[in-house]
Amino acid sequence: MIRIEDLCVDLPGFCLKDINLSIERGEFFVLLGPTGAGKTLLLETIAGLIPTKRGKIYIKGVDVTNLPPERRSIGIVYQDYALFPHLTVLENVKYGLHFYKIDKAKERLNQLLDRLRLRPLIKRLPVNLSGGEKQRVALARALIVNPSVLLLDEPLSALDPNFKEDVGRELKKLHQEMNVTFLMVTHDFTDVLSLATRCAVINQGKIEQVGEVVEIFQRPRSSFVANFVGARNIFCGRLINEDTHIWIDTGKIKVEVADAQIKNKEKIYFIIRPEDIIVSKKPLHSSARNCYLCKIIKIINRGAVIYLTADIGERITALITKASFEEMNIKKGDSVYFTFKASAVHSMGSGLNI
Repeated sequence: MIRIEDLCVDLPGFCLKDINLSIERGEFFVLLGPTGAGKTLLLETIAGLIPTKRGKIYIKGVDVTNLPPERRSIGIVYQDYALFPHLTVLENVKYGLHFYKIDKAKERLNQLLDRLRLRPLIKRLPVNLSGGEKQRVALARALIVNPSVLLLDEPLSALDPNFKEDVGRELKKLHQEMNVTFLMVTHDFTDVLSLATRCAVINQGKIEQVGEVVEIFQRPRSSFVANFVGARNIFCGRLINEDTHIWIDTGKIKVEVADAQIKNKEKIYFIIRPEDIIVSKKPLHSSARNCYLCKIIKIINRGAVIYLTADIGERITALITKASFEEMNIKKGDSVYFTFKASAVHSMGSGLNI
């Protein structure tokens, strides 16, 4: 559906570099990255609002690199919705029909008004709408022209947590019902988990990793991706085979791993996700092969969850629920056990720039 080949965009002070990306028809794909990474710039380039320096953009197999926006079969919804303040909801939604000839336009209009629950609002001006209502109007305006691709720029970023879940479910349902390819950009990895099956991580104008959401979450290929998706614990060591066991030796600790497609004694980087670490006051009798007695040196309260940092020879952070934290009555300086399975140790390979 969307294929981007060797795309470069050069603007004063920033550029997109060698972007290669493929998005399947009907897919809900997310482009993930921090503020200033180039996410919105890539969206606008795909939409035809920003010229390319070199490279190609294909939509449905057609080279659209030099086509104007109205000939690309693309709809775009911006973070601030960009509604026309002097037009009613109905006039905003119908706006694109001035420029596109759509079969059964009236039928599609009625379908969108009902599906997005906008019919009671059609006479209102944007100033009299809530944030969620404005977003639904912007979605209807983008979808009225029957685009092949819908581009979404940070659609959940300005919403409170409870409302964000509702809007996320609405987006997912809309995607399933409308048979449109969705490309959404966000800086929040939690948005990706509930909406997309695949995503790409972008940083400083370059794609860092593309793959299944679970793969990127569990097996990041760079320190940037690992930190961005909340891996936190990144270590470097050398692989050692000892009889039936495989260890990674950092020089300060030895960590047993389940498997590693890396030569013996080769230096590798690896991660242990905080949520994969079990915290206990007593040693566990389990199949987990890594168990360390350590002292809590830092506690970060995130409301429903708590991050505990300890020293096991290396600084390492675990995540537990608030209920578990209170039940164990953990305080800074307490001695606890950090336990994790060998399969919870994920290699990122060698030669990474940490």
